[in-house]
Amino acid sequence: MERDTAFEMAASAIRFGSGITAEVGMDAADMALQRVLVVTDANLAELEPVARVRQSLEDAGVVHDLYTGVRVEPTDASFKDAIRVATEGQYDGYIAVGGGSSMDTAKAANLYSSHPPADFLDYVNAPIGKGLPVPGPVKPLIAIPTTAGTGSETTGVAIFDLVQMQVKTGIAHRRLKPTLGLIDPDNTKTLPPAVAASTGLDVLSHALESYTAIAFDQRPRPERPILRPSYQGANPISDLWALEALGMMARHLPRAVADPEDDEARGQMLLAAAFAGIGFGNAGVHLPHGMSYPVAGMVRSYMPPGYGADHPMVPHGNAVIVNAPAVFRFTGCANPQRHLRAAAVLGADVSAAKEADAGRILADVIIDFMRRLDAPNGLHALGYTSADIPALVQGTLPQHRVTKLSPRPAAAEELTALFADAMCYW
Repeated sequence: MERDTAFEMAASAIRFGSGITAEVGMDAADMALQRVLVVTDANLAELEPVARVRQSLEDAGVVHDLYTGVRVEPTDASFKDAIRVATEGQYDGYIAVGGGSSMDTAKAANLYSSHPPADFLDYVNAPIGKGLPVPGPVKPLIAIPTTAGTGSETTGVAIFDLVQMQVKTGIAHRRLKPTLGLIDPDNTKTLPPAVAASTGLDVLSHALESYTAIAFDQRPRPERPILRPSYQGANPISDLWALEALGMMARHLPRAVADPEDDEARGQMLLAAAFAGIGFGNAGVHLPHGMSYPVAGMVRSYMPPGYGADHPMVPHGNAVIVNAPAVFRFTGCANPQRHLRAAAVLGADVSAAKEADAGRILADVIIDFMRRLDAPNGLHALGYTSADIPALVQGTLPQHRVTKLSPRPAAAEELTALFADAMCYW
């Protein structure tokens, strides 16, 4: 195999500041957008962030329609509904308001209405879909996050549940990146503490996974530059964003969860999410995310606190973090120095640490954050038992886009042991 010798840095333009949601109408007008679709969910549609967006568009003379059909933790069916509306509406731009679910739904609607494929799975990541590259530019998309977790305002990734297979998968391409991300701390003031904790723990895992992923020059060289994946492996630029995001998360997430009125902490967590997004959007994530997809897709009865969900679901941050301690215990031996440095940034004392203990030390500091933030205590807390492990393994194996970035390979035998280790931590 000829290995790659290059990596490519790509990220959305981002703007940060209190109150900047009110600027979105001027941004849309400056982009010469005349008719846009505002994409959000039914709960957010009644709240202040969406009201500010709509008022700003009206003030700027930009005609808009409101789509409120976003499903928290989207499915292929909910994506297809948004795609139908976007296709019929022939909009010249999109504005997503919400968490990763809204932003990812807007990305899918934009892509499929701009470049309709022969089959829905054509753009979906291989081997579940064909993983075809996006053939050309899409319409402008402005993303306005209301949660501090996914970093979707910076990335070209859209994740959804493929219901028939009971697994999460996604679409990934640089052309899906939002044109502009407006990061406004005012939009997270009403975020329930349980949601702030789950989304913040997603930031933690994003940064850890991108920093510990295989190096970019350990991947195969693509035949053409357009085929170089967005998830390229760890590289010198993504490392900077990941480490800074880790430090910001460690300092501010406990504060943001404890006190919704702590404006500084909430704002810094929004920045941390964007920083981690820039990091993993170019380096990728690995096993905690790959394992999270069946954890979320196979949910039976778990109803998360704080989300107001009307259907069983495992929030993405929870689905990821329950796997993380087990994974980093497993991968520590592959690159001990990176695991120890990450643990140190998170507050662990590694001055006398041995390399053989790197994975355990990093796992312990993750578990400490989980306990402080009242995260689910492993898979068992989400309703899974050892009898579910074979199905969880089978749901993880097809997630090549992320699992192949693990610094230590994990086939079915290793995944079985990892899911067993992730059942309960304390």
